[in-house]
Amino acid sequence: MFASSVVLFDKIMSCCSLQLPAPTLSHRRRGGGGGSSFQCSVLPPTNSGTLLFPLFLEMGITEKGSHALLENHQALKLAPFDFVRTQIHALQNLGINGPLLSRLIQKRPHVLVSPEIHSLLCFLSHDLKGVIQEPQLARLLTATDPRYLSGFEPKVRLLLDAGIPINRLSHVLNNLNLTKALCLKPLQDIQKMLSFVKGFGGVDLILGRPAILNCDLDSQLVPRIEFLLDLSGGDELATTTVLLKLPFILAYSVDHYTSHVDFFRSYAGLTDEEIFKIILVYPSLFSASRTRKLQPRIEFLKQCGFSSKDIYKLLIKAPLFLSLSFEDNLAHKLVLLLKIGYEHGTKELGLAMGWVCRTSCKNMQEVISLLLNYGLTCEEILAMGKKHPQVLQYNHKSMKQKLDYLTQEMGYEVREMLAFPAFLGYGFDGRIKYRFESSGKISGEGMSINKLFSMSTARFSKKQEKQLPAAAITKSS
Repeated sequence: MFASSVVLFDKIMSCCSLQLPAPTLSHRRRGGGGGSSFQCSVLPPTNSGTLLFPLFLEMGITEKGSHALLENHQALKLAPFDFVRTQIHALQNLGINGPLLSRLIQKRPHVLVSPEIHSLLCFLSHDLKGVIQEPQLARLLTATDPRYLSGFEPKVRLLLDAGIPINRLSHVLNNLNLTKALCLKPLQDIQKMLSFVKGFGGVDLILGRPAILNCDLDSQLVPRIEFLLDLSGGDELATTTVLLKLPFILAYSVDHYTSHVDFFRSYAGLTDEEIFKIILVYPSLFSASRTRKLQPRIEFLKQCGFSSKDIYKLLIKAPLFLSLSFEDNLAHKLVLLLKIGYEHGTKELGLAMGWVCRTSCKNMQEVISLLLNYGLTCEEILAMGKKHPQVLQYNHKSMKQKLDYLTQEMGYEVREMLAFPAFLGYGFDGRIKYRFESSGKISGEGMSINKLFSMSTARFSKKQEKQLPAAAITKSS
């Protein structure tokens, strides 16, 4: 590598000065080149190998390390001092300073003599200054053979042409393995990948998980997306929805997908259509460990008397049940449910466990305490939970506001709610307060809260319209 660099330098230095081609992406940057003083040109030679030694020392490289660099790397000794100094200034201009710079030079001395790296640094300084973070740039220069850096600029341009916004380019480039995703891939392969993902979210998918560009198109990306597409029954829109909800799903292998899907087919008795519908609601299902989470949870539901259809209905509404920690979350909620009267092995317990996944342990405790403070017994709270399992997931502050209004403003007894616990799930201003005030603020007299609040909006409005003429006549008389 170093010998070839020396040959290239001989050709470069045969000219007095060489100005590199002007960058082609300057029009894409806002505010121009950022005031950079770095000049992308090869300076006339000032060949003095002894000048490098104190320069390395000044950069923090030890005396022993400086000697080793000059003795073991012929290209460094033969390179013009002014060129090496220009490379160092270029790296510093891009934020690579101090220990990061000295480590880079000691690990990859060719960064100071490679014409390809010189061209890359020119491009970055003029067009992408500040876009690639210093550690990411250091990784690129450390891991990549300079021969593969020459195509970096057109590949970045390709990303921009594909629709990556210039203000999000930094997010993409800093979350890639630049060597793997750009440098080692031919331009045509990157074009093929961008064309393929265009049908499944395109730019939004890349922005959601830039690391998908690290994948091999034929052996990784295509088989993974096709697996999900086949599971969906060929529904590209639904498959795209899953990918955009959780782009990280593409980090899993087809074998991982197959293992999880086969589990739900065989152990839970679900169909492919049902499995995909659960994935559509909760793509993180693939993140749950099959042995530590999925199998024990499905076994619990079976012990509660759930059929395959029951399991599907619960998971489509409460998929978090599959992934929440048992020790830190579900175990505490299970204890609370048992304390208020739920029994092991009952379907009511299984349903309640599903619904309380949507709330915290603290909120659940607050809800139970609130109901007890209002005079309800554990038996009555249990009856409410069996009738309306969602009741224990409601926010306790919102619930208190509704109970205060029910008893203080509306004049109902708190146990009126036992027959209609869904009352606690309605919006306060838009439903409860509005309807009660619109109905004339008359409690009792045959108007149950069930009848008042479960009525559809259209029917309630129609009823109010019929009452308006009568109310107007009464007022005028």
